[in-house]
Amino acid sequence: MLKKLCLTITCILLGLNTGQAQFVKEYKVSEKRGFEIVALDFSSYKSAVNLKRNVHQDPVYIHGHLAQSNILPEFKYSISRGILNASLVHKNVESDNLGKSITSKLFSSSTDYDHTWDVGLSSNFLYDLNFSLGMGKTDMDLSQISISNMKIRSASSDVSLFYSQSMPNSVAMDTLLVTISMGNLEVKKANFTNAKRMIFEVDYGKIDLNFSEGMPHGCQVISAVSVGSVHLVLPPEDVPVRLKMRTTPMCRTVLPKYLKSVEKGIYVTRGFKSSDPRLLEVIIDVGVGSVTVE
Repeated sequence: MLKKLCLTITCILLGLNTGQAQFVKEYKVSEKRGFEIVALDFSSYKSAVNLKRNVHQDPVYIHGHLAQSNILPEFKYSISRGILNASLVHKNVESDNLGKSITSKLFSSSTDYDHTWDVGLSSNFLYDLNFSLGMGKTDMDLSQISISNMKIRSASSDVSLFYSQSMPNSVAMDTLLVTISMGNLEVKKANFTNAKRMIFEVDYGKIDLNFSEGMPHGCQVISAVSVGSVHLVLPPEDVPVRLKMRTTPMCRTVLPKYLKSVEKGIYVTRGFKSSDPRLLEVIIDVGVGSVTVE
C-alpha cells in the first residue's frame, strides 16, 4: 500500500513538472490597418529570446514556453494616432535582482533558461522596437524586417544581431542602441542595419562588430566596454572610415597596417574623405581589456 502511495505521489510530481515545462502562451495582433508603424515593447526577466520574420504576416506574433505558470506575462495593444502600440511584460514575482542574475551567470554553465520566447514580426510593417531583458540569451534575425529604431537593454544576456539573408534594412534606421551590464554582443553585417547611429555599451563582456561592406550613408558608431574586449571588422580599405580610439594603459590594441594615423588616437582608411556622405565614423572606448581591429 505504501509503495502504491509513493508511486502515486511521484507520478503527480512528475506530472506537475511536465506541465510546467509545457506551459505555452501565444499572443498576436491581427489588425493590419489604421496605423503606419508598430511600436513593440518587450520585457522578460530570464529567458531565451528569438526574433525573426513572421510568416503568418500578423504585425506581432509571440509564442512562449514558460517554466512557471504562476509568473504570467501581461500583453496588451492599442492603436492611436497612426501607431500600433504593443507591449509584453514578463516580470518575476520573486523580484530577481541584477546582482543575483550576474552571480547565477558567473557560477553556472547552464544555458537552460526558465523561459523561451519566439517573437515574429512581418515584412509588411515598419517597427520601433524596445527590448528590456534580464538574464538569458537573445538571437535576432533582422532579415526582411523594416526597423526605424531599435533599443535593447539587458542585465546579463548575450545578444546576437544578424541577417540570415543578404537583404539590408529597407528603411534608414535612426538609432540602434544596445546596452548590457554583463554579457556579450555580436552584430554581424552591421552595415545591413542601415542605421545612422549605433551605440553599443557593455560594462563587463565583449563586443564583436562586423562591417562586411560600407554603409549606404553616413553613420556614427560608438562602442564602449568598461572591462572586456572589442573586436571590429572594417569594410574594404577604399571605404571611407574614421576610427577614434579611447583606451587606457590597461588596454591592449591591435590595428591593421593599412590604417593611417592622422593624429593621436585617430586613424583613417585609404578611402577616407571628410566630405564623403558615406563616411563611417567609429569611436572605440575600452577601459581594461583589448581592442582588435581587422
